[in-house]
Amino acid sequence: MLSTLIDKELKRYTRQIVLEEIGTLGQEKLKKAKVIVVGAGGLGSPVLQYLTAAGVGTIGIADKDIVNESNLQRQIIFSEDDIGKLKTIVAKEKLEKLNSNVKFNIYNVFIDRNVAKKILSKYDIIVDCTDNIETRYLISDISIALNKPVVYGSVYKFEGQVSVFNYKGGPTYRCLFPENTNKKTVNASDVGVLGVLPAVIGSVQASEVIKIITEIGNILSGKLFYFDILNMNSYLIKI
Repeated sequence: MLSTLIDKELKRYTRQIVLEEIGTLGQEKLKKAKVIVVGAGGLGSPVLQYLTAAGVGTIGIADKDIVNESNLQRQIIFSEDDIGKLKTIVAKEKLEKLNSNVKFNIYNVFIDRNVAKKILSKYDIIVDCTDNIETRYLISDISIALNKPVVYGSVYKFEGQVSVFNYKGGPTYRCLFPENTNKKTVNASDVGVLGVLPAVIGSVQASEVIKIITEIGNILSGKLFYFDILNMNSYLIKI
């Protein structure tokens, strides 16, 4: 079968294509894939940058926040000149400079029950980079209805976790956290977070997305990856 990759793409992605597990076929799968990242903050920044660099063909960015100064300690896609601007617009502009082959769709909204199904249904994979518990439950519920996998990430102080939910009928977010007993959202402004931690966790999320698309390796379905950056401990917990 004739490759759909142009010479420019073959050169750009050569370090991935030479990997036996990925090759030209895997790179074509990445090019055809549609992924939406919900939340363009600490986790969303590395996820967006690495998926863009990897050549994911269509990337959605959903966030309603504007950039503020306290974001800059960990949300590395933004700079001081971006303060006061919408995160989605700034992210799109930065990412287009990173890879002009990728199409970006931006949604300047909070993902709630009014818009979730309409927006998320357009994509193959949902990446949960939110810091809102209610939104996480909503994404989980919608993903089940749409039969789409969710790559989940979360950070707290010096600790982070990653899992893949609703992957080929696997466990969902509610399997790990059956009920939302704590209505309060805990985010970086409440408890703090080490600036480099979201980069580590977001990179793991991005790698899971790439693995799902290219159908390689062991997916974190039915497993929770836990990482403690302060003491350099990591665990795989069965769900």
